[in-house]
This record gives sequence, structure tokens and C-alpha cells, in this order.
Amino acid sequence: MAMESSNVLLASSSALKMASGGGRNGPTLVCAPIMAESVDKMVANMEKAKQGGADLVEIRLDSLKSFNPHEDLKNLIKECPLPTLFTYRPKWEGGQYDGDEKKRLDALRLAMEFGADYIDVEIQVAREFNDSIYGKKPEKFKVIVSSHNYLDTPSVEDLGNLVARIQATGADIVKIATTAVEITDVARVFQITVHSQVRSVPIIGIVMGEKGFISRILCPKFGGFLTFGTIESGIVSAPGQPTMKELLHLYNFRLIGPDTKLFGIIGKPVHHSKSPILYNEAFESVGFNGVYVPLLVDDVAKFFQTFSSADFSGFSCTIPHKEAALKCCDEVDPVAKSIGAVNCIIRRPTDGKLIGYNTDYVGAISAIEDGLRGSHNSNNTGDSPLAGKLFVVIGAGGAGKALAYGAKEKGARVVIANRTYDRAREIADTVGGDALSIADLDKFHPEDGMILANTTSIGMQPKVDETPIPKHALRSYSLVFDAVYTPKMTRLLREAEESGAVIVSGLEMFIGQAYDQFERFTGLPAPKELFRKTMANY
Repeated sequence: MAMESSNVLLASSSALKMASGGGRNGPTLVCAPIMAESVDKMVANMEKAKQGGADLVEIRLDSLKSFNPHEDLKNLIKECPLPTLFTYRPKWEGGQYDGDEKKRLDALRLAMEFGADYIDVEIQVAREFNDSIYGKKPEKFKVIVSSHNYLDTPSVEDLGNLVARIQATGADIVKIATTAVEITDVARVFQITVHSQVRSVPIIGIVMGEKGFISRILCPKFGGFLTFGTIESGIVSAPGQPTMKELLHLYNFRLIGPDTKLFGIIGKPVHHSKSPILYNEAFESVGFNGVYVPLLVDDVAKFFQTFSSADFSGFSCTIPHKEAALKCCDEVDPVAKSIGAVNCIIRRPTDGKLIGYNTDYVGAISAIEDGLRGSHNSNNTGDSPLAGKLFVVIGAGGAGKALAYGAKEKGARVVIANRTYDRAREIADTVGGDALSIADLDKFHPEDGMILANTTSIGMQPKVDETPIPKHALRSYSLVFDAVYTPKMTRLLREAEESGAVIVSGLEMFIGQAYDQFERFTGLPAPKELFRKTMANY
């Protein structure tokens, strides 16, 4: 797929600010798609859209089971408490309508006559449609001309040509919806959006699918005309749409502008992460102009090469990218270098260099120590309760290395268990410990009172019935820690508690490393009480 200039990325802040004063008059709008089988249900959903904070509704006529244009359009417009955008999407453009083309376009013309605010027509029929309403358009009525690509995202050059072709049909507003094969595809749509703004062309630029999710959240920064937010989760008119509640209350959509700094969590999978809830609430509470988004990344090096502008200011890094991300950093903190993995990357404002840190082990090790102290009321001396303990780490990735390193620092004897023994041996040799394959954990109990730390994704949603170790083997452990925190009570933790072990949730590790990252992101002290309260609600 062509990269063109998108690795230089997007535009300078000055171009973005120019964009905000260009083709967009006012803030980016939130549009709620209304898809229902009956007009009555549509009307009820319009009210919900208004209550939820939408600026306008997109009425998807192709979702209606039966449709009487004269009567139904009058009712829909009369009953709607918000401005209306009518779409009657045919099957050949990803919609549900499979009837006569003339009737479809007649219905859209009728909607205009009855007082619709916007109509969406496809590029293939746009010139014919716009010619047919020439001289009849109401003053405030606007035609959105759209193109949908359900396969991929073309090159910047091809996207630029597509925008020009859409404009040439007589469009008032340009809409391009492409599909993300990988997250770096979104950069090209951001680039085209900014370029269109500088040229005063109102544009809706959406990249569909989970990997295109950030296109829907960040459009106010890059000057998009509108974004789509659903009334409830699961009922979407295109892949990857967030809910209005997520847009407005999780991502603080109304606060995003050209100067907003961008942060996010790089991972695969990533949408289970609670980091956006934590950081966005904290940013808002301290008045910091930033937004934190999930970044579903396949290739970390390509991601950093593509999203290279200073606006992409800081990143958390999770499974499976912690080691690969370290190699992308210009400088690495000594602790992270010893561990061989990073979980936090900051783009230094002065020179744009990527600086890598590892804060994983701090939160986890201190939570495990607190758990041991609580269970034994031990160690009034300064020694760690981990000193001398046999500490078994499941997983040989970045988090596994971090915990092995942290436990060793505290005087524990470390054993690494991994699916592949050779990988476990490699890490064990690095930190100075022993190695096992996960299969051997079943019969591994050289002593009682051991510590177990799972750093793999085994047991994470949606595979909540999985566990890395059989229940009978847990009897040899006095404390069990699970880095997985979705769900909060994993099968491993539940069975460990039933076996008499103290359990420590991955939330403790998550909150501990989040304090440090927040301060690195913002330069402000972490609102610790708020973090605990937010996660308690979760």
C-alpha cells in the first residue's frame, strides 16, 4: 500500500490551526445514525439521539421494512427534534435498498422538498442528482456526495483525485469512507482532511473497521465536518462506529481541537483496555488538553514512522509490542534496557525523539509485596517480603521480563515458565534464574509458599474460561498475581483464592504504572484518588 508523504505525517500544527479556520464553520458535528424497521421506531430513536447529545441524525431509509415516501418523509421531518440527514443507501454501495433507482432518487428529492437539512448521495449518481435539483435547492440545504471503499484505503494521490471528482459533481460536502487494513492507513485520510480544510472544502473523512477507529474520534483535531456516534452499542451503520456516549463522555469529543495532544495505548488486542477511561477522565479533571485513544497496531516500527508529528505525544505499550517498541526508541531508560521492553514512550517536544521507559514492574512488584505483607503482617525490617521466595513468572514477553527483573531485584529466586522452553531459558539466563515449559507447571512444587505471576493474556476477555495452570497445582503458592485485569477476577485468581492463596489483581499493576505514565505524559502530578475511584467504578 502506498505510503507517500504520510510518514512525514499529516501537517504541522500551524496547518492544522489554519484548517480549523478554513472549511469548517464551527465545531465537528456528532451525527447519530437512525436505523429501524419502522417510522415509529425511528422517531423514538431520534428522541434518544437528542437526549444523548447528537447534533443531527442520519435517517437510513434503506433500513425501513415498508416505506411510503410522501407520508413517511413528512412524518420523519416533522417529528425530528434535530436537523436531518437522509440516506437511502443501495446494496451496490453497502446499503440495504435493492429496488428501482429512479424511485430511490425521487424519494431523496422529496425529502429535500419537505425540508431535509442534508441528503447523502453516492458519487456514481451524484452528478445526475445534482443536475436534477439545480435551481430548486432550499437555501440551507446541503448535498453530501459520498464514496465508500470496503476493501482498503487508497494512496494519498488517489484520495486527492477522489475528493476532486466528488467536488466536480457539485457536492456541498465531500464524504470519503475507506477501510483500514492497518492503522497507518488512517494517516492518509487525516492528511486529505487537513488538505481539504486548508482549501475550504467541507469534508467527512472516515476510516471503517477497528483499525480505523481513531479516524472517528480525532476528526475535530483535523477539521472533519462530522463523525458518527451510535445511540447504543452494537447497532452500527458502518464497521467501527463508537457510541455517542463513548464519543462525548469517554473521549471528551467536544474538547478536542487543533491544539489537542494525542496519546494512546499501542497493542493487539487493545479495545479491552481501560486506559482510555482512566487517562481521559484524568486529563479532563486537571484541564489538560489531551485525548487518549486505543491504537490497534500490527507493525510498531511502521506506526511510529507514519505518525511522526509532535502532536502524537506519548504512548502506553502493551501485549505483544513491548519488546519491538523498545527497538523503535531513540533513547531507552536504563531499567527498560535491562528488562528489554518498554511500556511507556514519550515523544520529546524539543527534538521529536522517542524515549522509552518501563514502569510495569513497579506497580506489580509493590502490589505483590503489599499482598504478602497483608497476609503475614511480616517484615517490619526494610527487607522485601519477596526476599528468598521462589517467584514463578508465566510468560516470557515484555511484562514477564519486567516482573522477573523486579522480583530478582527484591531478592527472590526466579523461575520463568513459557509455552516454548527455549524462550523461557533465554529470559532466565538474562535475569539469572531457572526455566520451565508451561506444561511442567502441573507437577512443579519444589516447596510450599511460592509466588505465581501470570503475565500472559491467558484468561483475558473473551477467553475467560482459560487458565495457565491447573487448580490442583495452585496449592503450592501463597500468593497469585494475574496481570490480566479484564475481567478483574480471572479464572486463575478465582481458583487460587479457592486454593487458599492471597490474590492480587492486574488492576493494581495497571494503576501503579498509570501514575508514572500520567506524570510523564502531562508533567503534572497524577490525580491518584481519581485513578482509584475511576477503577473502583469499573
